[in-house]
Amino acid sequence: MTLAVRVIPCLDVDAGRVVKGVNFENLRDAGDPVELARRYDAEGADEVTFLDVSASAQNKETTYDVVRRTAGEVFVPLTVGGGVRTPDDVDRLLRAGADKVGVNTAAIARPELIGEIAQRFGSQVLVLSVDARRVTGDVSTPSGFEVTTHGGKRGTGIDAVGWAARAAELGAGEILLNSMDADGTEAGFDLEMIRAVRTEVGVPLIASGGAGTVDHFVDAARAGADAVLAASVFHFGQLTVRQVKDAMRAAGVVVR
Repeated sequence: MTLAVRVIPCLDVDAGRVVKGVNFENLRDAGDPVELARRYDAEGADEVTFLDVSASAQNKETTYDVVRRTAGEVFVPLTVGGGVRTPDDVDRLLRAGADKVGVNTAAIARPELIGEIAQRFGSQVLVLSVDARRVTGDVSTPSGFEVTTHGGKRGTGIDAVGWAARAAELGAGEILLNSMDADGTEAGFDLEMIRAVRTEVGVPLIASGGAGTVDHFVDAARAGADAVLAASVFHFGQLTVRQVKDAMRAAGVVVR
C-alpha cells in the first residue's frame, strides 16, 4: 500500500451527463459532470475520474468540452477514459485538461498501444482499466477472473490478473480494477480480486465496483488497494468523500 490511500469519485458520462446503473444496466441520470466534480473537489477528493460510457465518435467533442470545463473549475487531477484508441487520442485529452488517460478495449486488441502511450507521454499518464468478472472452470483464466469488454457483457478469455501484470510491464502507470459482478450493487468491493492483482502487480492499484458503506472502502485498502473509486454512493448522497476519509482514518488507514 502507498503512504496515503486516495479516494476517487467516478463520473460515467454519456452525452455530457453523468449516469449510473447496476452492472452497467438501467442507467439513470446523476447530474452535471462539472457541478459534481466541483462538489467532490470541495469535499476533498484526491482525484476525479471521467469515463465516457458512450465513447462514440459523435460524442467525442462533448467529452472534450466536459473535460475543458471541469479542468477550469477543479484543482484535483482528472483521469479520462472511454474510447481511447491511439496516442493521438491521449494527446487531445491531455490538451483538453486531463492529467491521466484511461485505456481499456483498445489495449486488449493491441497491447503495443500501452508501450506507445507510455513512451510518448510517460507511464504516469496511463491508467489501464480492467473490467473483470469471476469465472469457474476456465483453464485459460487460472486466477478465476476474466477480462471483459462491452460493460462486462463480453468475455475475452484473458486472465485478469495476468493481463494486469503484463500491462504494468508494458508501461501502464496504474491499474483501475473494476469488478463487473459488484459494479453498482453496493455490496462491497471484490476483495479476493484485489488481493490477487496486488500480489502480482507493483504499480498503484485502484479498486472499483461495489462500494456501499464506509467499511467497504476500509476493507479495500486493507486488501491492498492504493486508491478506492466509487460512483453511486457519492452521486446520490449516501456518502461524502469526507465521511469515507474520516472512517478510513479512524480505522488506521492513512489518507490524504
